[in-house]
Amino acid sequence: QVQLVESGGGLVQAGGSLRLSCAASGRTFSGYAMGWFRQAPGKEREFLAAVTWSGGSVSYLDSVKGRFTISRDNAKNTVYLQMNNLKPEDTAVYYCAASRLRVAVREYEYDYWGQGTQVTVSS
Repeated sequence: QVQLVESGGGLVQAGGSLRLSCAASGRTFSGYAMGWFRQAPGKEREFLAAVTWSGGSVSYLDSVKGRFTISRDNAKNTVYLQMNNLKPEDTAVYYCAASRLRVAVREYEYDYWGQGTQVTVSS
């Protein structure tokens, strides 16, 4: 079992930045690929970014490339999502997830999920 707890969400003005953190506990964190997803009101949950267990390879949703950066610190059992130039359409609940696969970009490929953290971007 892996337990995931997100933090760092909040209210920010358009153009601002936030850094989300996801702290993992339980089984060996470094053995899991990690990802970030979000779900806006009335919409399905969507993939945002993923990083392999070593941190050597990352993937992004096209619409967040250049604005969002995923990273991980295996020594701290934490994965991050740096979000810059935020837009009102980025408003959503953000989730981190862990996958036993080396690379995972689809929701069904993830085995463990956090409870989510709310990000609200005002215009």
